[in-house]
Amino acid sequence: QVQLVESGGGLVQPGGSLRLSCAASGRILFGIATMAWYRQAPGKERELVARISSSGTTNHVDSVKGRFSISRDNTKNTVYLQMNYLRPEDTAVYYCNLRYAGTDYWGQGTQVTVSS
Repeated sequence: QVQLVESGGGLVQPGGSLRLSCAASGRILFGIATMAWYRQAPGKERELVARISSSGTTNHVDSVKGRFSISRDNTKNTVYLQMNYLRPEDTAVYYCNLRYAGTDYWGQGTQVTVSS
């Protein structure tokens, strides 16, 4: 069973920063898995925020380009999302996603609230 545990969410003022972490464990080879961050705001559909391939190739949704950055540390089986210049519209539950052997695995989510 694959386990994904997110951390780093919280309450931050507009313009502030947060760094989300997601640690993976279980019967997977983390180094060949594709990792991603999704988010879901109340009343809205879950959306892809950023993705990073096993080779390190990244992509970010237009609304966060230049502000967020996804990265991974394969020695720690961990993926990160550095979030800078946060806006109220970034408020959402952020979910870690791992794709391995054609199957998607999800974390429980971590709440990010951007408010003054």
